[in-house]
Amino acid sequence: MSFDPTTLRRTDLGFFGPDSPSWKVWTSPTAVIGFQRAVALEFFDPFLTAAVADTGKIHTDPRDRLDMTFAYFLIVAIGDSKTAIEASEHLMSIHAKSTGIEPISGQRYSANSPETQLWIHITGWQSVLKAYEMFGPGLTPEEEARYWQECRIAAELQTCKPEEVPLTREGVREYYANVRARLCTSERAEAGMRQMLFTSPKHGAGITYALGARILSFASIATLPKWMRKLGHFDRPGIVDLLVRPAGRILVWLFTLFNKRGLIMAAPIIAPMAGKILQQHLKNEPPALLETVTPTQGRALYGTKNRRSVQAAS
Repeated sequence: MSFDPTTLRRTDLGFFGPDSPSWKVWTSPTAVIGFQRAVALEFFDPFLTAAVADTGKIHTDPRDRLDMTFAYFLIVAIGDSKTAIEASEHLMSIHAKSTGIEPISGQRYSANSPETQLWIHITGWQSVLKAYEMFGPGLTPEEEARYWQECRIAAELQTCKPEEVPLTREGVREYYANVRARLCTSERAEAGMRQMLFTSPKHGAGITYALGARILSFASIATLPKWMRKLGHFDRPGIVDLLVRPAGRILVWLFTLFNKRGLIMAAPIIAPMAGKILQQHLKNEPPALLETVTPTQGRALYGTKNRRSVQAAS
């Protein structure tokens, strides 16, 4: 996904706006921790593992895998509707080409399948919130309720059904309980998780990313429940978590202290494109319309079908 950072917020305030919990959570330094957690969790879905593994790119450029996905989520959370709609359409067109046979079940997979997209969406939004709670200030009950409403709105840009996105913490737990039976690991899944958590500089990542990812993994693994850590074969003694949590909170506090408006100091090391998005966000230049819009309104204005109909009429 190519991204011009000067286009992040030109048309409007996006779907949520500056007073939203989504802006607060997704621009916190903890978002980097949460998103490493999210891209590792993706591999518990065997169909998504097959889709990622068959491209092979994760083993030559793992940074790109995290960065591109993180950038998309950031654009939807804090970008304007035009950029978000265009990013969504671009991503769906790429996913449309990603089909094949999942080797464990022998069933056909599609990266655009609603079930796979729902797994990606929920794990992304829940992971970033979990890191914000564990290493940051957390949300009030009212903010959390609004956050999940916004999570459902953001799902409108993917192929999953928005009404299937939980609106409460209890609903998220129920979702995980319902899908747990189909979650599994395999040789390819564990290789993908290792690339996201314990990358080697030899695997196309570079020294700075590999070092940053390994340090970050102490915090991201601490946010995971035991059953996931055991399933992924990267569990560790509880004493490590006890040491990581206060250390992580101190580091997040320091990032916030020296850079009061977000994770701009942390993101570029792990995710360069996400860092550019956050740089543009921090400029805080007002868009043409100082209002939020809905995904339906954004799609009507900037979606491909609408652009084609306008061009045909002219």
